[in-house]
Amino acid sequence: MTQPIAESHWFRNPTTAQNITQKIREIATKLEQVKICHVCGTHEWTITHFGLRSLLPSNIEVIAGPGCPVCIVPAAEIDEAIQLAIEGKVITCFGDILRVPGSTSSLMETKASGADVRIVYAVSDAIEMAKKEPTKEFIFSAVGFETTAPITALEALGDLPKNFSFLVSHRLIPPAMELLLGIEGLQIDGFIAPGHVSTIIGLKPYELFTKIYRMPTVVAGFEPNDVLMAIYMILRQHSVSDAQLENEYIRVVKPEGNKKAREVIQRAFTITAGNWRGIGRLDNSALQLKDKLAQYDARKKYSLKLVQCQDIHTGCQCHQVIIGKINPSQCGLFLKACTPARPVGACMVSSEGTCRVWAKNVS
Repeated sequence: MTQPIAESHWFRNPTTAQNITQKIREIATKLEQVKICHVCGTHEWTITHFGLRSLLPSNIEVIAGPGCPVCIVPAAEIDEAIQLAIEGKVITCFGDILRVPGSTSSLMETKASGADVRIVYAVSDAIEMAKKEPTKEFIFSAVGFETTAPITALEALGDLPKNFSFLVSHRLIPPAMELLLGIEGLQIDGFIAPGHVSTIIGLKPYELFTKIYRMPTVVAGFEPNDVLMAIYMILRQHSVSDAQLENEYIRVVKPEGNKKAREVIQRAFTITAGNWRGIGRLDNSALQLKDKLAQYDARKKYSLKLVQCQDIHTGCQCHQVIIGKINPSQCGLFLKACTPARPVGACMVSSEGTCRVWAKNVS
């Protein structure tokens, strides 16, 4: 199949969008109900912001999976950061983690109570703070998928001050995608794989979806015509009863991914089981600093005891939104008790959270 040309006008060109949409409609007449799942908060933003669902025929549906790295951080790991802040340590984090609910509170509420919680724009900012204030203990809350893990790894392998450590909450996308295929009552007929993550890991980790599950899978970019093209590519596979791994985002994603980024991740981390908010514990889905870097692992350095707790507050349907079983408007709290200004669930906090995206672009 001819891939999209890498000209700047292509990605949002209305005529191109109309042409792709027409191809989608033509091929959809030959198909039954097809439900496609993406696992990327930026894909959800593109789909909702540009109204792409309104362009699709009624038998073609696109649902959002666990593609927001902030949303899936379990409450217990937020509680760890809060505990350290209450004990007098300096917690540094990106702004979107600040309001994610723990079991009873958030880092924002902890900060309002007098704890030293600071927003940074990069891990290097937090490291510089630690160097300038050597009498204080600094912890960086390292949240994200494979996209941001290389930066954490690179810094962890560098020359860090003794008063600095990481509270690692990195997660891996493919295990979560595989879990979705085993959820009872959840129909998935194809995956749109996340472009950012794929830039790092390449194509190989997705091969099991086509080879074992016979699930059409397409890596896609983030412009509206990227997403429409990915939908068409999946439907084209269905039309001939095929399941292939295709790369729509060839201008950025290489089949081998980013070898240097993968190598630095392997040097700094081991893969382990991890809890995901709204999903539960997944084998081989989380990263943990290797033993040689234990002095920079806040959990080991401060002997933290992870206490499991309830991730979802009463009435909140975040767990159903995260796995794509419902859309945000089907939650009784959506834009009532739960709003962007006063979020109840994690899906309403981050700009990549499905509820937040819908609140800003759909309602």
